[in-house]
Amino acid sequence: MCSLLHIYIYIHSLSLYIYVKQRQEEVIRILDAYKVQYELIDISISLKVLQEMRMKVSTPKALPPQIFNGQEYCGDFEMFHKAKENKEILKFLKME
Repeated sequence: MCSLLHIYIYIHSLSLYIYVKQRQEEVIRILDAYKVQYELIDISISLKVLQEMRMKVSTPKALPPQIFNGQEYCGDFEMFHKAKENKEILKFLKME
């Protein structure tokens, strides 16, 4: 199933935290398995991008990955993981 919508994933390509890298990789792996098209937005390119992500999620200390469908916030990794466990990825992504 391919998406005609725009799924955006905020990531941090230079993160020193292994758990952040693992979570990002898991989100990407699952979306690839579902054949969902997405765009990665790397917060390490500028402080402005990091601030934009945190403003959009209304959490001043939010860490990637953060997932959006267009401008609509889908959730963070914990929410994504719960949706995966419940086999509700497409619902989580607001694609159904």
